[in-house]
Amino acid sequence: MIAARRLDKISRLMGSRATPYSLKALNKESLLWTEFWNPKVRLLCNNDGVAAFSSTSHYSSNCNHSPTNKSIPYATLQVLRNLPGYVKIVEVGPRDGLQNEKEIVPTTIKVQLIKMLVSSGLTVVEATSFVSPKWVPQLADAKDVIDAIQNIRGARFPVLTPNLKGFEAAVEAGAKEVAIFASASESFSKSNINCSIEDSLARYKDVASAARKLSLPVRGYISCVVGCPVEGMVPPSKVAYVAKQLFDMGCSEISLGDTIGVGTPGTIIPMIENVIRVVPIDKLAVHFHDTYGQALSNILTSLQMGISTVDSSVSGLGGCPYAKGASGNVATEDVVYMLNGLGIETNVDLEKLMLAGDFICKHLGRQSSSKTAVALTSKKANSKL
Repeated sequence: MIAARRLDKISRLMGSRATPYSLKALNKESLLWTEFWNPKVRLLCNNDGVAAFSSTSHYSSNCNHSPTNKSIPYATLQVLRNLPGYVKIVEVGPRDGLQNEKEIVPTTIKVQLIKMLVSSGLTVVEATSFVSPKWVPQLADAKDVIDAIQNIRGARFPVLTPNLKGFEAAVEAGAKEVAIFASASESFSKSNINCSIEDSLARYKDVASAARKLSLPVRGYISCVVGCPVEGMVPPSKVAYVAKQLFDMGCSEISLGDTIGVGTPGTIIPMIENVIRVVPIDKLAVHFHDTYGQALSNILTSLQMGISTVDSSVSGLGGCPYAKGASGNVATEDVVYMLNGLGIETNVDLEKLMLAGDFICKHLGRQSSSKTAVALTSKKANSKL
C-alpha cells in the first residue's frame, strides 16, 4: 500500500484534487487489469505487469511533471516501496553555499535569504559558521546573523563549530544547535583544518561533551567519503571508522559528504554499506556535490538504501576552498523536483524555494546552477510571449 499511496501522491502533484479513489489490492497478481482512478489520472496494468498513466494534466512548477502516457513497469512499483515516504532536507546554502564567495555578502542579504528559505518550508537551515575570519572572511558576521534570526520560528539553525573556542562563541551568540566536521582523508584533514584525523576527533570530543552539558544537539559531517583531491579514492572502511567515532561521541546525525563530487552509485553503495554496520541508518544523511553530474543519482541510491535526510544548497551554491575544481552542492530545487516526482513528501514549496534562489543569484550576479530553476523560469517566461 506504500506504493499505492505514493502513486496517489504523484497523481495529486500532477494536478488532480484529493478525492477518494478505487484501488484493488496492489500486488503482482491483482495488478493485472487493475484500474487506479483519480480525476485526471488512470492507471491500467496489463498482464505483463506494466502500468500506464493516461493523463490530461500539464506541466506545472508545483508538480514537477509526469509526462502523459508514461509506462510504469511493475519493477518500478517495487522500487517505490523501498523509498521513504518523507525526506528531510537540510539546506546548507547560507553557510556551505556562501563560504567560498570572494565578494562579502552583506549580513542583511544572508538574513533575508534564510527567511525566504524557511518561508519555502525548509525546517533545517545551516545558518553560518563560527570559524576564524582569517580563514573564512565571508562568515565573519556569524554573531550578527544568529542575532538577526533568533525570532524566526518553524526551523532549526545549526552552525558549524570547528573547535571549543568556536563552540563557546556560538553558544554566546545564541546558537541552539552545532555541527562539527571531520574528514575520512588524512591529507584533506590537514589541508582543511590543519590537523590529523585523530587530532580533529579529539577536539570534537571536547565540543560534543560541552554540547551535551547544555543539551545542544550536535551534527557531524564527514568529508571526502569516496574521494580526496590529494589521496584519490578513499576506502569505505576509513569512512566507517570516522562515522563510528562521531556517533560514539554523541552526534545525533552524521552527514556523509562527497566533497569533490566524484562518487557514483557504484562507489556510494559500498561506502554506505560499511557505515551502516557501525552507525544506525536513521542517524545518517548524505551531502553530495554535483561536480560530475552524479548527485541526484547518488541521492536516489542512498534513499533506496534507507537514508531519508539529504543536504542540499539553494541554486547549487557552494564549493570547497580546499578542494580545487569541486563545484557546488546539489541544488535544493533539483532535489525537491526529483522527490516530488517520486511522490515523496518534503513539505517544501518549489516556487517559494525558487524565489529564494533567484534572490541570492541576483545579488551574486550569476545564473542559478539549478537545472530545475532554469528550466521552469524559462518556461514561465516563454509562456508570457
